[in-house]
Amino acid sequence: MVQYVYAFTEGTRDMAGLLGGKGANLAEMTRLGLPVPPGFTVTTEACRAYLATGTEPHGLADEIAAHLAALERGAGRRLGQADDPLLLSVRSGARFSMPGMMETVLDIGLTDDSVRGLAKVSGSERFAFDSYRRLIQMFGSTVMGVDAALFEEAIAGLKESRGAPDDLHLDASDLARLVETYKNLIREQTGLDFPQDPAEQLRRSIRAVFASWNGERARLYRRREHIADDLGTAINVQRMVFGNVGPDSGSGVAFTRDPATGRDGPYGDYLSNAQGEDVVAGIRNTVPLTELQLLDPPSYALLRRHLATLETHYRDLCDIEFTIERGTLWMLQTRVGKRTAEAAFAIAAALVDEGLITPDEALARVGGEGLARLMFPRFDASAAGEALAHGLPASPGAAVGAAVFDCAEAVRRAATGENVVLVRQETTPDDLPGMVAAQAVVTSRGGKTSHAAVVARGMGKVCVCGAEALAVDPQGRRFTASGVTVEEGTVISVDGSTGAVYAGALPLVDSVVMRYFETGERSAGLVDAVARAMGRADDVRRLEVRANADTPQDAARARRFGAQGIGLCRTEHMFLGDRRQLVEAMILARTEEDRERALDALLPLQRQDFVGILQAMDGLPVTIRLLDPPLHEFLPDRTELAVRIAAAEAHGEGTSEHDATLLDAVNRMHEENPMLGLRGVRLGLVAPGLVAMQVRAVAEAVVERKRAGGDPQAEIMVPLIDTVEELRLVREEVEQVLAEVSAAAGVPVSCPVGTMIELPRAALTAGRIAREAEFFSFGTNDLTQTTWGFSRDDVEAAFFSAYLDKGIFKVSPFETIDREGVGRLVRIAVTEGRAARPGLKIGVCGEHGGDPDSVGFFHAAGLDYVSCSPFRVPVARLEAGRAALAGTDTSDSR
Repeated sequence: MVQYVYAFTEGTRDMAGLLGGKGANLAEMTRLGLPVPPGFTVTTEACRAYLATGTEPHGLADEIAAHLAALERGAGRRLGQADDPLLLSVRSGARFSMPGMMETVLDIGLTDDSVRGLAKVSGSERFAFDSYRRLIQMFGSTVMGVDAALFEEAIAGLKESRGAPDDLHLDASDLARLVETYKNLIREQTGLDFPQDPAEQLRRSIRAVFASWNGERARLYRRREHIADDLGTAINVQRMVFGNVGPDSGSGVAFTRDPATGRDGPYGDYLSNAQGEDVVAGIRNTVPLTELQLLDPPSYALLRRHLATLETHYRDLCDIEFTIERGTLWMLQTRVGKRTAEAAFAIAAALVDEGLITPDEALARVGGEGLARLMFPRFDASAAGEALAHGLPASPGAAVGAAVFDCAEAVRRAATGENVVLVRQETTPDDLPGMVAAQAVVTSRGGKTSHAAVVARGMGKVCVCGAEALAVDPQGRRFTASGVTVEEGTVISVDGSTGAVYAGALPLVDSVVMRYFETGERSAGLVDAVARAMGRADDVRRLEVRANADTPQDAARARRFGAQGIGLCRTEHMFLGDRRQLVEAMILARTEEDRERALDALLPLQRQDFVGILQAMDGLPVTIRLLDPPLHEFLPDRTELAVRIAAAEAHGEGTSEHDATLLDAVNRMHEENPMLGLRGVRLGLVAPGLVAMQVRAVAEAVVERKRAGGDPQAEIMVPLIDTVEELRLVREEVEQVLAEVSAAAGVPVSCPVGTMIELPRAALTAGRIAREAEFFSFGTNDLTQTTWGFSRDDVEAAFFSAYLDKGIFKVSPFETIDREGVGRLVRIAVTEGRAARPGLKIGVCGEHGGDPDSVGFFHAAGLDYVSCSPFRVPVARLEAGRAALAGTDTSDSR
């Protein structure tokens, strides 16, 4: 028989798949002997069964009843007992942390009768009715579907009528009236009464939390974080402990280290006379955790000991929620804490120094996306001027955008390409779409552990919280600070590293990490932590990392960033600018002599391009791709040319012979689908002299570099191969030209000839192609287009957003390699290519080569190198090292 419910005493942290992260860690803390309120976990398996059928699985109700009875025996009280009620919390807890994305119901068991009993045994009528109104508010919105804003409006109206700045200034009679108001709201909105049966409250709360797995914000968060939709959530049912009993009680969130910077020492927020939801929601500004030392020294000292125990046990940054009830400390949750990229590198290095983890474990705890964020520019402090306001630096970085004041407006503007900053009094989980759309989030309330801060850090978004000087007016769509009113749409700058908010767009400067990669200068702190991780990655990785570079300047930068060669040098980029006229002349040539004259003019220019690139990459391989795009791309736009001619004729100026010749050529070369037309190898085979000119330029550049004492390592790559016969014909021409140049110069010239695998037929016939190819390089951009049947420029704007929203894609296949389709073609080509030519060198030069989630796949598929833009080279190096440690695909399997 399937077991659907586990007591906290039965589980361990290794059971996160079944008990969820929260349940597994509650069980682990219980096992460690920490003060955890007793409870039990309903498994993810039960959730999946419920969501599949709409009903509870057989036996679940009996298991819950048995575990509830055990809780009641241990407490000496029954759920909702009139004279001394046992109260429970029901909280979600998925395998992967989804902060605030699913539902929670607290104080289950309170009724019109038991609230009086709670008031009597606690000695505080205010506390009892405060707890009751919280239950009705949570249950009403979460379980009964009442708009949460109606409850907020009711309590806001009561505070305004009483002149109360916050809920702490409402007395027991105020809260008792609020309870009645809330119950009436539920009756008006649903036609039903708030249930007075505690067992019904528990049963319906569990079902609602199960259902919240498929809520809109939960689905959006999972898509954003690439978490599978079929995991389900566990539910933790736990005896309530109360931080809202009085001034000697409170709730807080603590981290064993600063999750924004990685600095050592306890860090967090505390709120006296409050339940934990108040801290996370940011409805009142918290005090720093260190102030607890003054408010309650024994509890603070005990908390410090528990924090040390957990960090040593988990060997990582830990995030803890706790409550103090009348001087007694209770631990309500722990997890490995979310952190910024800066903190990830700093903490990993520190834990190595402290002997808690190895350098390999440290490397596994940092990632390429985080490194990329650290390479982003920062604000130029010298040009900052006076800030409008300062808050808590909750998530670092620099962001500029138009101020917006609600989620919908953030999404609307961002969809048009506008950068926005979401400004709120505090965020709620319903603000998630706006947070995803925004460049930064600013709140006037809340601390570094509020909802806004936690979610922003997890997404790598810039965030400033608790900027109290901001008077946010959501209805008026403006905020006021330092005597300045900022209307919606006004551009502001947000510095998540200092907590400052500025008017206007501040200039940016390179980050210290970028300067390190540019100069190699190493300094203490973050740069040292990054350097150590990069050093370890380079020590252990098998994959080489090359760069896509078309100029000597890009090649030199790539080499500074650690590139081990060039995996893609696009020769078509060398035909632009002033050289376009020479290409036009080649295209418009009417005779063989005219064509040769144009090619002869291009040859020395192209040769010097190659000399510069080979010099910058001396001693390292440089893979030069022959011309790939169709020739008409080098001619004027067809429509613009026709309009120009028509306008000239309309003014009686007549058509110039040059324009007429151009239009004739453009019309002659026009293709309905040029991506699949005359380009790549096809162009080389039908345009006489083009391949020979490019190969001669390469060969002569090799000769020039050798005569200068260099070590040029040029490789020639033929694009868009469909069949081995195409490659054989081009290879024969390439070898003939190389031999001619070598003989004429008296210098040996040997350039390996390989091909791009960017069409499905090429991947499926790779064994035959490998007989003529000395290397393969996967062009995954075109391979993705031709495998999916997508025209990237069209589909991304037309329907990709809908596909992502509907869950057809978890991520765009142009961003991260499609393992099931494109990835399978890659594996087939690798296997069959090497079977035909053992030792065949294989790489990838599409954009996926610099994607952190794809590098692990390429390692697992057996490629020899990845190639990416120069600025992604450090990212690829880091991910290649992580892949080597994992021994397989390092992408997240969530």
